[in-house]
Parts: sequence; C-alpha cells; structure tokens
Amino acid sequence: MTALAPETWRRLLRRPSGDAALSSLYSPLCAPSTAADGCYVLGRIAQSLDGRIATASGASQWITGHEDIVHTHRLRALFDAVVIGAGTVRADDPQLTTREVEGPSPVRVVFDTDRRLDARYRVFREGPETLLLCALDAPGEDRVGNAPVLRMPRAGKGLAIAAVLAALAARGLRRVLVEGGGITVSRFLAAGALDRLHVTIAPLLIGSGIPAFTLAEATTLTDVLRFDWSVHRLGADLLVDIPLARARPGLPA
Repeated sequence: MTALAPETWRRLLRRPSGDAALSSLYSPLCAPSTAADGCYVLGRIAQSLDGRIATASGASQWITGHEDIVHTHRLRALFDAVVIGAGTVRADDPQLTTREVEGPSPVRVVFDTDRRLDARYRVFREGPETLLLCALDAPGEDRVGNAPVLRMPRAGKGLAIAAVLAALAARGLRRVLVEGGGITVSRFLAAGALDRLHVTIAPLLIGSGIPAFTLAEATTLTDVLRFDWSVHRLGADLLVDIPLARARPGLPA
C-alpha cells in the first residue's frame, strides 16, 4: 500500500472549507500495511445512539448528517475498493461514488453469497467498475449486468474473508473500505480482518431496528474486544476512530 501524493490530500480536504484539521483522522489510513496479506482494511458504520443502523423496516437514509456523508466520500476516494453486502444494495440502491469530494471513485465490491441480486440495481448498470462476489456453489451466470462474478469459498453463512482479500489484492485492490451493512462489517471484524474501524454516532434514538454489529455472544467480559479510540466531531455527529490492527473478539487487542 503506497502513500498518497500531497496534491491528492489537498483535493480531498478542500471541501467543505474548515475541515483541514481532520487530516489527522485520514493520515493513519495511508500508512503501509503491516498485515501478511498486504491489505489495509477499514470498517465503516453509521449508527444511532442506541446502536441501530436502520429502522425495523430498513430505512437508513440518512441517520447521520451531511458532514458524515462527506467523510464517507473522502474515505471512498482514499481506498481502492469499497465493499457492501447484498442487503445494503437491496435497501439503498447506492452509487458508492465520490460525488462530494474531488477524488477517484473506488471499485465497488458486492457480497452476494447466494446470488440473490439481479441487474436492476445501479451498481450493476452504471458508474465505476463493480465486482460481485458469491459462493463457489452459488447458481447463476458469470456476469450480473456490467459486473463480472468472482466465486469464493464459503465460511459459515458468508464468504471466507481471507480468500476475498487475497482475490482483491491479486487485482491490485489492497486498500479496502468495508462500508456496510452491519452484517458485512461484523464478518470482517469476527474474522480479525479489520485494521481500523470508523463508527459515526448520530444524536438520535430509534428504539428498535437493525443493529450495527452482529457478533457471537460473549459469555464473559473476558471474551469481549476492548480497544483505544479517539473521537472527532462531524457537525452534529461524533466519529469514533478505532485502531484494531486485525484484533477480533475473543482475542487480545
């Protein structure tokens, strides 16, 4: 993973004005990877104060404010690939581009383990390059709209994360942003595959709905993952920046 050129930093921090102080937030994301797979992987979640990323009906636009949306677009510009799950595609039909900043849009990577998505969604019809990743035994053709299909080994109900990172690295996609949803981010976390985690907390209470994280139940507090963090203000929202260094629940950080 190579460092970004100074001019790239200037473009990314140009809009909105006054955010240059946040460069300390982005700088760690451009350090060389120390993982054996050569990848740098950032998990990204936006949630309510009570830990929900959407209502029970799936409504999630927008939990956080405009400043956090700009932050997300900056992250996309800093990474080679942005990963989302099939549920996020169905719920939000996202574009996953860098519309709010000056910078390149990443390759879009969709996890669809059992091949349940079709070509109606925008990521398969327009915009930057998209890859669809599914299980080796999933049915279907080798393309969905404009997106080629890559087949991966299974791991439980999802895909084997180590195999996914190896396949992306083989394509030169070593900066990987895992943007959602909660299940997809949780699978990377449970696999010990996150170098860092950004969680934005919005000042609202949903009361019920889809949880931010879905992890194995901890029987004692010795099984939980504890970590350091730093907090940044993004408008009305709070961004928690968590260095994980590939730690996962059940193992020391």
